[in-house]
Amino acid sequence: MSSAGRGATRGQAWFCTTGLPSDVVFEVQDMSFHLHKFPLMSKSRKIHRMVMEQEEEQPARQRRRRRRRSEGSNAGEEGAAQTEIEEAEEEVEEEDEEEEQVRKEEGQPSYCIAFPDFPGGQGTFETAAKFCYGVRVELTAWNVAPLRCAAEYLEMTEEHAEDNLTARAEAYLEQAVLRHPGEATKALKSCEELLPHAEELGIVGRCVEAIAARSSAASRSWFDDLAVLGLHMYKRVMAAMAARADVRTEAKESCLVSYARGTIPGLSRSMRRRLASAPVSSEVEQRELLEAVVGSLPADKCSGRVVTAKFLFALLRTAHILRTSDAARAALERKAATQLEHATLEDVLIPNYSGATETLYDVDCVERVVRHFLAEEEELGEAEASTSAAAITEEPEAAAAATTLSRPSAVAMVHVGKLVDSYLAEVASDANLKPAKFCELALALPDHARIYDDGVYRAVDIYLKAHPRLTAEERDRVCGVVDCRKLTVEACTHAAQNERLPLRAVLQVLFFEQLQLRRAITGTLLSSSGAPHPQARHHRYQQPRPAAVAASRHSVDTAGEAWRSTAMQDSQVLRLDMDSMRNRVQDLERECSSMRRAIKKIDGRGSSCSAAGSPHRSDAGDAAAASADGSSRPANWRSRYGCKFSTQVCDSHARNVVASRASRMGMSP
Repeated sequence: MSSAGRGATRGQAWFCTTGLPSDVVFEVQDMSFHLHKFPLMSKSRKIHRMVMEQEEEQPARQRRRRRRRSEGSNAGEEGAAQTEIEEAEEEVEEEDEEEEQVRKEEGQPSYCIAFPDFPGGQGTFETAAKFCYGVRVELTAWNVAPLRCAAEYLEMTEEHAEDNLTARAEAYLEQAVLRHPGEATKALKSCEELLPHAEELGIVGRCVEAIAARSSAASRSWFDDLAVLGLHMYKRVMAAMAARADVRTEAKESCLVSYARGTIPGLSRSMRRRLASAPVSSEVEQRELLEAVVGSLPADKCSGRVVTAKFLFALLRTAHILRTSDAARAALERKAATQLEHATLEDVLIPNYSGATETLYDVDCVERVVRHFLAEEEELGEAEASTSAAAITEEPEAAAAATTLSRPSAVAMVHVGKLVDSYLAEVASDANLKPAKFCELALALPDHARIYDDGVYRAVDIYLKAHPRLTAEERDRVCGVVDCRKLTVEACTHAAQNERLPLRAVLQVLFFEQLQLRRAITGTLLSSSGAPHPQARHHRYQQPRPAAVAASRHSVDTAGEAWRSTAMQDSQVLRLDMDSMRNRVQDLERECSSMRRAIKKIDGRGSSCSAAGSPHRSDAGDAAAASADGSSRPANWRSRYGCKFSTQVCDSHARNVVASRASRMGMSP
């Protein structure tokens, strides 16, 4: 660096340390730059013009002063008749003369130029001044836009001097900045402090178009740079990307997610450490940012690879914290419903930030999301049904293809069923959760959403333990959400020992468990006796193709021998299973008989204590209703009448219990 480029700052003044006294002062904001007029005049037409104007004004001022002095000496006593305005002008001129004389004696500059609205501020002017002195200036994506605006402001064009700052900045902008979306994003950020100069020069528009045009072709490493943009510039970028047909959906979603995570504090737990040192926006600004992000979400269903369920539910949670508009929250709930099958329990546990309800988690919000999901699945099913009907009339192969489309929808429904059951088990321990709200969410799903009801039974068990003061009617209503026919053997065993369940529910569980075991034994007997299934018998009598018969005729003997040995082994295993099931059924029948005798004793005791003429109730259902409130039977009737079981909270997770049964039935839980 040459000596002309070195400067020193003293207080609010900047001096060029070239060894020569400065002859011009530039006032930029609150900083004074003491420079030399000739280097700057050689590069800037504006500075050249302003210095020449001041030089022309100085002789005119001196001539006016000499003329007034001569007129005053000739007038003599008439000088006392001068007006107050003329006296004031003379005083000002005398002060200017004194200041100019002092500056000359002390070697101070003779010219003073003020730039109150200089684009880029003090730092940009200092860089432009160094360029005028011949110092090598390093251009970057952050300073090229301010220097381009400064060059335009100072009229540093090629017409005034060759290889000037305007041409340098334009060349770097076109070759190094606008070809890379990350560099264009940095330049666009620097333009936020240069308005309206950057807008008039077209720098903003060129940067926005460069980002939109190259967003799909470039790598995703620059997406995090979007977080530096203000809301206004971000909206312009997203609008430009939406207007282009060649921008991929994943690129739009990546820009959206990166901007949201970088600008909204608390949206992502992984971003908290990085955002801790960044300035936190006010609540109003964060609310405006969030609503802008929601408005930028794709209208169609998101791909799920970038805008994930975790991201959408994090937006929804933040929307509740910031108290965004009802329209924004409703839009987020509908959008989150499209990714509900991919959500986890942690995602849907949205704390309740409203004072209207006393529950720990916002159950109403989750219920609305579930109902949006069901409505969308219903519309999808209707569309598939119409497509299948149209395909049947045209081609059977198309009908088969349309039928397979419903399989992903069914799998998604099962995933949502497991998620809702886990959510119910998590919120069931909340003492402020009303039975009606618990039942509404549990019954919101259709029957085919649950392969087994072990998950919802676990939630019911936890709810009954956390709410011991429920009335008999509320207890029956809560237990009514469980379908006893869809409980596994493990869950049935736990329910039969559960003292928190009403007697009617226990009897239903025992009845259906016995029915399932009898059906299993019947199937085992049929398998061991070798009776073919009707569908298998149908396939047996189908005539094989001649080509297939000819191809497999040589391996009939060996295959038959292997089949016989395998069948004998399977028969032995099935007989052992049949014996164990038979013993289990006998045990359950004995337990059921013991409970019937206990119920009869309870009914007899209740009828003897009731009013005269009261009819005797003998069915098990009325006995269960009478025992629900604890007024007609002792609290320890199970232990007194032989039902001695240890009671604990059901821990039969759907993943563990269902998996054992599903593995035997050949299906996924």
